[in-house]
Amino acid sequence: MDAATATFQKYRPRLLGLAYRMLGTQADAEDVLHDAWLRWHQQDTQALDEAEAWLVTVTTRLALDRLRRAKTERQHYTGPWLPEPLVQETEQPEAELERVESLNLSFLALLERLSPDERAAFLLVQVFDYSHAETAHMLQISEDACRQRVHRARQRLREGRPRFTHAPEVQRRLLEKFRDALETASVESLQALFAEDAVHLADGGGKARATLRPLHGAERVVRLYSIIAQRYRDYAIVHRLQWLNGAPALLTWLGAKLVTVAWIETDGERITSIHSLRNPEKLARLEAVTNPQAGTSLS
Repeated sequence: MDAATATFQKYRPRLLGLAYRMLGTQADAEDVLHDAWLRWHQQDTQALDEAEAWLVTVTTRLALDRLRRAKTERQHYTGPWLPEPLVQETEQPEAELERVESLNLSFLALLERLSPDERAAFLLVQVFDYSHAETAHMLQISEDACRQRVHRARQRLREGRPRFTHAPEVQRRLLEKFRDALETASVESLQALFAEDAVHLADGGGKARATLRPLHGAERVVRLYSIIAQRYRDYAIVHRLQWLNGAPALLTWLGAKLVTVAWIETDGERITSIHSLRNPEKLARLEAVTNPQAGTSLS
């Protein structure tokens, strides 16, 4: 491996982590890294003072361009848009807690509230620990403008954050109860699980059956999952808890086909929101490397 390739590989996990948080899908993030690699390969790397800064700058700008196009496309997306889970973590297990939390699927969905420019500034400063001055240079804006973007991003995210945050172990416990309720098709068990103001959000992308708008209220959410549980009671359904993006998720298989990935938010006692990813294009990558009998299981 030549020196330029070795340098790129050294920073690749950091670059992929940045691009993925910017775009919300691993496929798009890897496309950005491919373009960054081509530009790196054409660059006189010996003339660079800071290889990391150059690579992060190029990756950020490429991701920004792609995100701006994606924002336009997502305006015409069928139903709600949810991020695509990572097939594998882009960072080591000992990564700082804040950075692990920023891979959380609910947090990535929350980032959709931000404009592309706000998202880039926020991630570089708050997650990747670059200074406002360094970030401003990467984004080709003034330091004051950078601070304003980060401040606006913090405000938007604060407004959309769940009222409660709890450890993954609490989410796991509730997901296990949710799995059991689905397997037994127990309406009473489902009713006991959801908070009165619970919200259900599903992403089918027009390619799988899914609610086209958020469902609000425990009664509507329980009715939906009661119907689902009854409909598939006699099918070869397997529900499996697995670790995705730093938190537990429930993967549902119909035979050898992955049909749903669900994750939740909770007040500690009940489920306050549930996200259901059903778009087969987003599930395909995960389906290829996991199955109902194998994988990084939680149970």
